[in-house]
Amino acid sequence: MGKTITTLTCPAPAKLNLFLHIVGRRPDGYHLLQTLFRFIDLNDTLHFALRDDSQIKRNTDVAGVPAEQDLCVRAARLLQQHAGCTLGVEIGIEKRIPMGGGLGGGSSDAATTLLALNRLWGLNLPRATLMQLGLQLGADVPVFVFGDNAFAEGVGEQLQAYLLPEAWYVVLSPPVHVPTAQIFSHPDLTRNTISITIRALPTGGGFRTGLYGNDMQPVACALYPEIGRHLEWLAQFAQPLMTGSGACVFAEFATEKEAMAVLQKLPGNMRGFVARGLQQHPLRDFAA
Repeated sequence: MGKTITTLTCPAPAKLNLFLHIVGRRPDGYHLLQTLFRFIDLNDTLHFALRDDSQIKRNTDVAGVPAEQDLCVRAARLLQQHAGCTLGVEIGIEKRIPMGGGLGGGSSDAATTLLALNRLWGLNLPRATLMQLGLQLGADVPVFVFGDNAFAEGVGEQLQAYLLPEAWYVVLSPPVHVPTAQIFSHPDLTRNTISITIRALPTGGGFRTGLYGNDMQPVACALYPEIGRHLEWLAQFAQPLMTGSGACVFAEFATEKEAMAVLQKLPGNMRGFVARGLQQHPLRDFAA
């Protein structure tokens, strides 16, 4: 018999939306999307310690996020309830992914929690089940459980793996927090972009950003002019794009050297970083 695992430390990577289209709405009001998710090497780090009671505790503060609202805590409770598990966990979170930036930090943390606790609690649930649970927490959670860069449809849960080229990204983080619901509910939001198929995307890892755009970007820029200012600065060097519902914006480069050269020109009143595009989630082979 193998040794019982009592602690785990796991990464939770950020994502970029290399394009994001809104192609309709369901009768329940949810928006139908098409997007291309790419994982990048900016990670939160999560620490899990097994408890032999059923308590789920977060033992680090996350600014502006009470424990009861934390997606990690909610993911742990949802998994515990689904599996009828009597074990508990203490969760520690090292946040590096900017919050409210469209980089998927909360969703990624939730997915890593599902993957880690599936192992820590010895549940052995298949990845598909974890993806279904993740969707109850948020539309971006399933792709982080799925584990591959992916073309996504539906509300973001219909996923097809997509091979992407090596690339580096300059990511800028405007000093604004964009509530996703505010963008989705805005009357000026485009909701009828014509659908494409995965076959319409470049084959052989030829995708580059700037091909298709982000339908949320015009509304976000109108509400938060700082986003537009950051896009304008990046546009000197490459075709920039906002990720998710904002506020972070990014541009793609073929090499780390090119990306670092742009970052070094960044004005003192802007914040940003360089990230490498990943070929898959670091926990891709973690679950059945």
